[in-house]
Parts: sequence; C-alpha cells; structure tokens
Amino acid sequence: MPIDPYILLLLGTVGLAALLPARGTGADVASGASTGAIAFLFFLYGARLSTREAMDGVRHWRLHVTVLACTFVVFPLLGLASRGLVPVFLTDPLYQGLLFLTLVPSTVQSSIAFTSIARGNVPAAICAGSFSSLVGIVVTPLLAAALLGGSGGGFSADSVVEIVLQLLVPFVAGQLLRRWIGGFVARHKKVLGLVDRGSILLVVYTAFSEGMVRGIWHQVSPVRLAGLLAVQAVLLAVMLFLTWYGAKGLGFGRADRIAIQFAGSKKSLAAGLPMASVLFGAQASLAVLPLMLFHQMQLMVCAVIAKRRSRDPEALAHEEEAAPARTAIGAGGRLG
Repeated sequence: MPIDPYILLLLGTVGLAALLPARGTGADVASGASTGAIAFLFFLYGARLSTREAMDGVRHWRLHVTVLACTFVVFPLLGLASRGLVPVFLTDPLYQGLLFLTLVPSTVQSSIAFTSIARGNVPAAICAGSFSSLVGIVVTPLLAAALLGGSGGGFSADSVVEIVLQLLVPFVAGQLLRRWIGGFVARHKKVLGLVDRGSILLVVYTAFSEGMVRGIWHQVSPVRLAGLLAVQAVLLAVMLFLTWYGAKGLGFGRADRIAIQFAGSKKSLAAGLPMASVLFGAQASLAVLPLMLFHQMQLMVCAVIAKRRSRDPEALAHEEEAAPARTAIGAGGRLG
C-alpha cells in the first residue's frame, strides 16, 4: 500500500508547526503569505483548466451528474448522519471537520491515475474531476453555510465573500488569461506543480501554528483519533460500494463505473485545505485533520482496488481485443 510522499511532507509541516509555531509578527507574515499563496493557487487552477475540454465533456452529462451527486449530495448526507456518533466516537470539533470533509470537491489527479490503472474511462474521469473542482468553488462554501452555520469556527456570512474574493475571483482571472498564459503554464507544469504543493504546505503551517498557539490540539486524544479513523473507514467503504453498484444499477458500463467510483468516492486535499483556512479561521487546524487522514486512506484503498480492477477478466478481454488493432496500426505505420 503506497504512502504518498506528499503526505509525509504535510506531516513534517505539522511537526514543524508543533515545534516552531509562528507567533506575533511572524504569524501575521505567515498569514499574509498564506492568503496570497491560496489566491495564486486558484489562479493557476483557472489557467490550467481547458474550457474546450470541459465543454467536450458535457456530452457525457449522465456520468458527470452522477459524480456530482455522489460528491455534493450523498457524501454530505452521510456526513449529517454521522452526527449521531457524537460524543461516543467523535467530539463536536472532529465532527465539524468530518462534515466539512464531505462537502469538499473530488480529486482530479488521483482519480485519473486510478481510472487509468483500472482500464476505465480516463477522459470521463478528467472531465468529472475538473467539473467537481469547478463546482466545488461555489457549492462547498454554500453547503458549509447551510450545514455548518456558526458552529464552523470562524465561519460566517463574510466567509462566503472572502471565498469569492480569495478563490473564485483568481480562478476566473486565470480562465480569462488562459488564452495568453496557457502555453506557459503547460510548458512549466512541473515547476508550477511545486508552487501548488508549496502553497498548500504554507497553508498547513499557518493553520496548525495558530492551532498550537491557541491550544486546540489538547482537544484530540488517541482514543478520539482512533474513533475518527474507524468512522472514516466506514464512510469510504460505503461510498466505494455505492458508486460501484449504484452506477451498475443506473446502466453504466464497466469503464464508466470505474470512473464514477474513483471520482465519486474521493475528496480533494488540495481544494479542501485552502477553503478550510478561510472558512474555519483559528479552528482550521482541527477541521482539516479528518480531511488529511481521509486523503491518505483513500489513496491506499483505491490503489489496491485499481490494481484488482486491472486484472478483471473483462478488462483483460478488452486488452486482448485491442491488441490486434494496435498491431495492425503499427504495421500500417511501418509500411507507410
């Protein structure tokens, strides 16, 4: 089972914040830098998303509606149902973080990677993940306003305005400027990817520093942490089951079901962390803990599922049918 190296960096950042939290002027500087990093991060998201590819994907609307329903309807309903686990398994702050986790959009990169490994519908996974991220910029804050209300730490109506200014406006600016900077972004994808990840690390450091200064971590005990992991394991299992067999019941083929399962059962750490820092304020460090744990859990479980899906008899049969066609194409190319 793979451990994402980036998760190790995130954990290292949390450790750094625990040992050397930003205080006073340093905290103000870190907070300002974090705000700028988040805005730049969503500007890059806008510059990367191809409008034409997104519009082409609309043709497979049933699949995308299914993924969006799993992400922004089924997940939140399960999050609300978990309220009954307080205070036996979860504390109220951990429940708020778990509920926020269910409101976050789906991943893009890992959904595509796992769909490809399992020999599923990769173009559909690309579009589904992109749509989810785009919709989540608007829907996640609105759902947070409706479901979390004043209990979400620093969340308030002003947070929606802050989300618009800090996330949506930079994203739209990236889309508008994509015509001129899209090529540059594509050519420097690896370097800008480091900027992406560095921005998120800065957000994590700022949030957890504030949590350390305010003593938030005294609220989490090992027993509560174990309870949270157990609840998240059940949540992931339920979503994996529903996305696979629910898609079958809706008449989707194997390739589409794979895309729906991987795009509809996962949550984006990259999108969730910046949103949490805006929505929860001082409580962000505790609020993002469920998301960080769920992110690693979903990667480990979905990696195993993708490997097994790739060895399905149906997938192997499809591969054997495609092999002669590829051979003929290759021969034609050599003869030409």
